[in-house]
Amino acid sequence: MIGLLNKRNGIWRDLKMHPGQAVRVGDVIVRLRACEKTAPWEDQKLTGAFVQTDVRGTDGKWRRVFSGWLYKESPSLNVVEHPIYDVWPKSCAMQYPDTGPDTVSAVSSGNSRSSAPKSGEDEPTPPETPSAESSNAT
Repeated sequence: MIGLLNKRNGIWRDLKMHPGQAVRVGDVIVRLRACEKTAPWEDQKLTGAFVQTDVRGTDGKWRRVFSGWLYKESPSLNVVEHPIYDVWPKSCAMQYPDTGPDTVSAVSSGNSRSSAPKSGEDEPTPPETPSAESSNAT
């Protein structure tokens, strides 16, 4: 969800968009290139959107007035500097799955603290590397 405000007339709109989508509202086009949230385990929670904004000038030509990341929680990190339009991210539907195909359960079995082999116990032997003499045979 991207917010769009026309500062001249005070009208604002919520633009429900998917990454790769562009929406035109009057003389402004807002393109959402990406929308991401920080992972749940990160300390700083940010919702960021990579947005491109094009505005049609009085001469009828479209000009890119902004291209970059905008952050919901820290709007001062990057702002759309335009006298008429303000654009900001409001939310991102991206979610992290609780588990994935490579997820390993952290539940331990028995009294063992680790399933890794102890030093000296069945340690794999390193692969044999050819010596310089054997590889330079004539």
